[in-house]
Amino acid sequence: MFRKCLLLLLCCTGMSGYAADKYIVDQEHTYSNFEYKHWGLSLQRGRFDKNSGSIELDMENKTGSLQIAIEADSINTGSDTFNNILRSASFFNAEKYPKIFFQSNKLVFNEDKLVQVEGDLTIKDVTRKVTVDITQFECRFMILYLKRACGANGNTKILRSDYGVGRYVPFVSDEVTLSFSVEAIKE
Repeated sequence: MFRKCLLLLLCCTGMSGYAADKYIVDQEHTYSNFEYKHWGLSLQRGRFDKNSGSIELDMENKTGSLQIAIEADSINTGSDTFNNILRSASFFNAEKYPKIFFQSNKLVFNEDKLVQVEGDLTIKDVTRKVTVDITQFECRFMILYLKRACGANGNTKILRSDYGVGRYVPFVSDEVTLSFSVEAIKE
C-alpha cells in the first residue's frame, strides 16, 4: 500500500507543473566584452575574464531567469597600464565595487529561440534597465560534460556616464557596446 501511495504522490507531483532547469555558468567559456570609440581615432575593445552565475530555463513555458556576476578587476584590454587605470577610482573603482551584476527575470522567446533578455545592469551600485539582443542561442547534450549545456551570444549599448564611469566624455565615446558570450552547464 505504501508503494502505491508513493507512486501516486510522485505522479501527481510530476503533473503539477514543469520545473525550470538550472544551469551554472561555465567560467571557462563565458566572457563579457566591451567596445568604444577612442578619441575618434579607433574602435577599442576589452573584456572581463571572470564571470559567474546561474541561469534557469523553462523551455516548455518559454520563461527563465539569470544572474551574472562580473569581477571588475578581471578587466583585460591587453595593456597592464590601461587595465590598472580602468580598475582605479577614476573608472570602475574595482576595490570599492568588485562586482558588476546583470539580473533578469524576463527572457523573450520566438518559438524555441531566445531572442532578448531584459534586465537590470548594476555598475558601481548604479542600476539601470537594459535589453540584450540575443544573436545566437543553442542548447544540446554535450559529450564533454555528459550533461546538457546552453550557449548564447548577445549585445546591448549603454552610456557609461549613466553608471559613473564617464571620465573623458565626449573625447572618449560615452556609448559603449557590451557583448556577452555565455555557456552554462545543467546541474
